[in-house]
Amino acid sequence: MIKKFIVVIICFAAYSLQAQNGTASPYSYYGVGDLRKATTVENQMMGGISMYADSIHLSLNNPASYSKLRLTTYAGGISRNKVDLKSDSASESTSIVNLDYLAIGVPLAKRFGMGFGLAPYSSVGYNVLSETTNSASDDVTTNSFSGSGGLNKVFLSFGYEIIENLSIGATANFNFGTIESERRQTIGSTQLATIDRRESVIHGVDFNLAINYSQPINKNHTFYTSLRIDTQSNLVSKNTQTTGTSINLIERDVAGTELKIPTTTTIGLGYGKEKKWFVGAEYSMQQLGSFKNDFLGVNNLTYNDATKINVGGFYIPDYTSFTSYFKRITYRGGLRVENTGMVVAGEEINDFGITFGVGLPLERSITGVRNFSNINIGFEIGRRGTTKASLIQENYFKINVGLSLSDKWFQKRKID
Repeated sequence: MIKKFIVVIICFAAYSLQAQNGTASPYSYYGVGDLRKATTVENQMMGGISMYADSIHLSLNNPASYSKLRLTTYAGGISRNKVDLKSDSASESTSIVNLDYLAIGVPLAKRFGMGFGLAPYSSVGYNVLSETTNSASDDVTTNSFSGSGGLNKVFLSFGYEIIENLSIGATANFNFGTIESERRQTIGSTQLATIDRRESVIHGVDFNLAINYSQPINKNHTFYTSLRIDTQSNLVSKNTQTTGTSINLIERDVAGTELKIPTTTTIGLGYGKEKKWFVGAEYSMQQLGSFKNDFLGVNNLTYNDATKINVGGFYIPDYTSFTSYFKRITYRGGLRVENTGMVVAGEEINDFGITFGVGLPLERSITGVRNFSNINIGFEIGRRGTTKASLIQENYFKINVGLSLSDKWFQKRKID
């Protein structure tokens, strides 16, 4: 029964990921959309850090963490993102609900584990209108830009502890999806619009490699380090372009393009007491200056190297407490500062977010058997972009809900 349930959920997730518009950001116009590095709600609440590993949670960005698994774990997450879009002359609000990930982690041996699942890789979703007036004729030129789609990925991960406290891991990702964009232009009172519609069917692979090392400092405390490399994504795009007026459109296949999203390297340091508290920081760098997508024909965009700093941690008052449920709750928090590498109209596009949330243990009523499953609720408040140079600033508030269910959750009760 459980296997059938999982198959149904995976099929539903695959359809949902394909159908959803995962963003309402005008900055998803560029590249292959908003890159959405899949992380669990637990990691998102800690500012996005993924270096910490334990025996009952998944860390989708860190395949070395699968070596720590001791129970089969089913994980899924959804989010609702409310975005306020603001320019120097107008403002608008919108909201997006997403299925963020669905994954399973399985311990294969004492020091060896694997995981697989589905997650979005990038999202495109924008609708922008601009108007300019010809000073000589007073004609108004209206340009509307819209886009949808994005890329999803299926992934397979393995993690192995080669010696005590030293783990390695690797993930293979297959990315696929379709991106559609349209520019529609009208001048003055002209009834006919000039249309340029483009579609890209994209697929490709990349890999995620990780090393985790933890060094006990004394009986209670441990120092953690990690190194992760997200290898270059080699994507192939099959392109179609439709141009003309609203009553006479011509579709044609155009030359395919190769999209190479550069390697990202992340280093992390942390310190904590196992099953009690942890604080850590990660620094990521990506040589994004070499990336381009010629098919989109964007004129006001350049790329610089991208950097990101994530800081976060958790605190558990007393995970063994039988008298107080609140002492068994995991409290998480963090922040992140990101230079996305995009330079639009001469302005750098930066992103800043503050995260916090709780992990709530799920009880097993009268069995008396301790349960390792939990529901995680997180919040993120952030800002991206700027109103300078007639650009758009995004102020967002995101709510995340994730489930992490251990195989003990599915065991039959022995007492009714």
